[in-house]
Amino acid sequence: MLVDIVMPKMGESIMEGTILKWLKQPGDKVERDEPILEISTDKVDTEVPSPEAGIMAELLYKENDVVEVGNVLAKLETDSGAEIKPSETPKVAKEEEKAEEVKADKPVTAEPKKEEKAELKEEVNTDGGFYSPLVLNIAKKEGIGFNELASIKGTGLQGRVTKKDILEYISSRGSKPAVETVVSKPAETKPAAETVVSKPAAAVKKELPKQEINYNEEGLSVLEFDNIRQKMAEHMVESVAISPHVNAIAEVDLTNVEKARKLAAPEFEAKEGFKLTYMPYIAEAVIKALKDFPLVNSIIDDSTKPFKAITRSKINLGMAVAMENGGLIVPVIKNADGMNLIGIARNVNDLGKRARIKKLSLDEIQGGTFTISNYGVFGNIIGTMVINQPQVAIMGVGAIKKRPAVLETPDGDFVVIRPMVYLTLSFDHRLIDGALGGKFIMRVAHYLENYQA
Repeated sequence: MLVDIVMPKMGESIMEGTILKWLKQPGDKVERDEPILEISTDKVDTEVPSPEAGIMAELLYKENDVVEVGNVLAKLETDSGAEIKPSETPKVAKEEEKAEEVKADKPVTAEPKKEEKAELKEEVNTDGGFYSPLVLNIAKKEGIGFNELASIKGTGLQGRVTKKDILEYISSRGSKPAVETVVSKPAETKPAAETVVSKPAAAVKKELPKQEINYNEEGLSVLEFDNIRQKMAEHMVESVAISPHVNAIAEVDLTNVEKARKLAAPEFEAKEGFKLTYMPYIAEAVIKALKDFPLVNSIIDDSTKPFKAITRSKINLGMAVAMENGGLIVPVIKNADGMNLIGIARNVNDLGKRARIKKLSLDEIQGGTFTISNYGVFGNIIGTMVINQPQVAIMGVGAIKKRPAVLETPDGDFVVIRPMVYLTLSFDHRLIDGALGGKFIMRVAHYLENYQA
């Protein structure tokens, strides 16, 4: 009868999506696998197909609404029998309905305060593990301590506080004192001094003045962020807040790679239909180095203390691509460690072309374990990157330039002209120290400088 259409799961780092456009309205006939709406994340715009054929019964969200992964978007009327509800559908909606009924029937009593205490205790015991970095950053900026944060009702999965929840709380706070939650509790439960200590350090720091812009100033033009650029901006801010970034740079001689590439290029282009570039050789060297240093191919579980490093046996190589309409997307070469040079080259070319015109599927931008960013395509020789969370490192490739280099021989040293490139590794210092980061990037350099076809 009724089928729930849910916001699909779109990767381990994506927790929400924005509804761009409803393609079907209540009363419209829908075929199985027919697109019913367009959604956007920080990585890709895509269509959500219908799991069944039927009639669109109800839309639960409007266009431009931001929806948590797993939440029910719409209901579809079918004639396939009993009511169908996917296992991923959260219980949050029902709990919220009950809460709203309670609010409507009677004022809040002392009972919710008990629940508030329980939530606070759980949050303290888990060291804030139930709050996303974005929510914590907003809380710090607004001077909201953990005690007050615990009092905010979350609408996300398993009652998680979302960005929307905390922003709505801040706007409704108005003239209320920031320590209202703490004041309402019995004095004997916690001394005042302890409450002050429990607040984040940012809460007592003086806030920097916000940038004031005069939009009436002559000569100004305003470009509003589209959804992808907005999500990308938020993702980058989160990454810098989460990971202490450290950088290492290596200068690499690509003479052997250049010889092999020139030798193979004519036959390769005739057979494959596209040019053989340096990138497949660099990607192959990175894959070999990741096998030698698997900790660089891991993620950090920072939800509990002590943190845990989780290494992954598969290497899914992300390749950052600048899109034609602006923004950045990272298609992923799945199981890249099982491919030869030609297989890597095919994937780099195919994913890169389709990424620029936003023709990637959700699966093709998920599950990356390490990312390469080729900023050298624009002529830049050196750059530093922001880590693509939840990965722990990203490597940048500068422009390949002919430069003078010193060649050591038994007959003396000579200055020769060589194709050179700078490789930059940005890594998460929580897990990767300078020694490991340095060894990894120099191992990549070793494989490139000693390349044999």
